[in-house]
Order: sequence, then structure tokens, then C-alpha cells
Amino acid sequence: MSDLLDPESAFVYAIPLRTRFRGITVREGMLVEGPRGWGEFCPFPEYDDREAAGWLATTVEQITEGWPAPVRERIPVNCTVPAVGPERAHEIVAGSGCRTAKVKVADHPDALTEDLERVAAVRDALGPGGAVRIDANAAWDVATAVAHIRRIDRAAGGVEYVEQPCRTVEELAEVRRRVEVRIAADESIRRAEDPLRVAVAGAADVAVLKCTPLGGVRRALRVAAAAGLPCVVSSALETSVGLSAQLALAGALPDLDFACGLGTLRLFDGDVTAPSLLPVDGFLPVPATPPEPNPELLQRFRHPDADRERWWRDRLDRVRRLLP
Repeated sequence: MSDLLDPESAFVYAIPLRTRFRGITVREGMLVEGPRGWGEFCPFPEYDDREAAGWLATTVEQITEGWPAPVRERIPVNCTVPAVGPERAHEIVAGSGCRTAKVKVADHPDALTEDLERVAAVRDALGPGGAVRIDANAAWDVATAVAHIRRIDRAAGGVEYVEQPCRTVEELAEVRRRVEVRIAADESIRRAEDPLRVAVAGAADVAVLKCTPLGGVRRALRVAAAAGLPCVVSSALETSVGLSAQLALAGALPDLDFACGLGTLRLFDGDVTAPSLLPVDGFLPVPATPPEPNPELLQRFRHPDADRERWWRDRLDRVRRLLP
């Protein structure tokens, strides 16, 4: 395994984003080649080595084992609307071909007015038959969450669900008791020591699964089965190489009741594969194998900063030593 995860032979990329997302304007990560194809290692820089080990376990699964057989050939996806103005939000949704939109809210403490304008524009672009979901990235306390969810639900003409309105499982459970809108758990699953605590505590109606931080497609399927909640598969902001693992998870889930958050490559100003895994008419295909990076694109998006490239290679070297 150490030969497959050789830090010196891994490729370090840096791809600009079209809009600031999750507080970043450039997505960084690594690509690794193995006997079953390519894998991606791209934990966000603030994650410690222990948490990053789950991301690397997914890389190992992808390049050595492949994925379980799918039960569907294509995945319905939502478009993603960053914290942008209402006109840009409308443009993103109208041009996406998707019938579901996930809207980022709570970008800063005084964001409510902007959030209300954004979700109203998204509803206008979708029409009455589309689904609007919002993602607060754990920014609110319970009282703020309850008040803001009610106002945003009215502005949106109905919200499908609210993703991670608060940080803790206990807070999620309290919000869920006080609002009519479904609550979805993301960070409380993927960043938890026990990803099943959310279901046990009655803290969510929907489980948002990201196989990349959970340690692979097979482990994410076990988490989904044990949680017993409807699942949405969401991207961890990967290139097409890593996104293909998320699609493999969505393709293998026994049931898929909601559109998945896998249209995130529209946030990137480039990709390492050609073509990219971009939705067509609101759907993405389930790939049989990871897509192959394009040599010209690899050169275009090779990380330009030697010190930062060294940082990623050192990180991979540390994290690989934590795997069994």
C-alpha cells in the first residue's frame, strides 16, 4: 500500500473556483493512480490527520477495490447556489436544468435579508414545482435557527429541508422539535466519532452522506443502512475523479428519495478530466470506473506553489501511516 500512496508520485492540483465557496477560492488536493484506476485525496486544510485518514481510506478503496454494483444508472442532482446576489442566484438555477436547488445561507451573522432575497429568486427560477433546500453549515444557535427557518420557508414558498442548521446533535434535535421543515444532518454525520448518533437522538429526518470523509462507498452504505433515514449523497467539492466515488455511492443505495448534491463541478473553473461529470437535464450517470485525468489538464492545474505542494506531500505521508 505504501507504494500506491507514494507522496512523491502523487499529483497535487490547484483549481480556481468561480465563486467563493466554503470560504475558499481555490480547491486543492491530490490524485493517486492504482491498479483499479485513479483516486483523489482532498481533505480540507483545516482537518487534522486523524480526520483526513477517512478521506484517504476512500482513495484506497477507489484505486484498489472499485465499487459495489449499482442499482440505478443515473442520479438526479440539485444545483448549488453559493452566497451570491439574487440575480446571480436566479441565473445559476435557470441555467442548471435541475429541478432542485440547494441554497447556501448564513454566510455571515447579518445574512438573513440576503438569504431571503436569494431563496425568493431561486423559487422564482424553479417555479412552483421545484424543490428548494437550504444549507446553514451549522452557523446558527437554536433560537436563531428556529426564527430564520420559519422566515426562509415562507420566502422560498416551502423548503424541502434545512441542512445542518446547528452544530451539535442536541441542537439539531431541539430545532427539529420546533419547526415543521425537515432537518438534514451533514457535519453531524461525516465529522462525528459516531455517525449514527444523529438517528439515535432523533435529530434529523434526512442523512447527508459523503463517502469521501466517511471512508469509502462500502462504509457509507453501512452507515446508511444502520441510520435508517432517507439519504442524500453530497459532494465534498472534488474533481471528477473524486466525485465518481460519490456517484458510485448514490448508485448503490437501495433507495434514493431525494436529488443528490453532486452537481458541484459547476463551481469549479476547470477540471482534471475531459469531459467533466457535469449534469445534463438534472442528472449524472453512474460511472463504472473512475474517469481518467487528462494529461493537458493535469499540467494546467498543477499546483504552482512549490511550498504548498510540499505541504500536501508531507500531509499524505503522515496520513497514510494512520491507515491499518
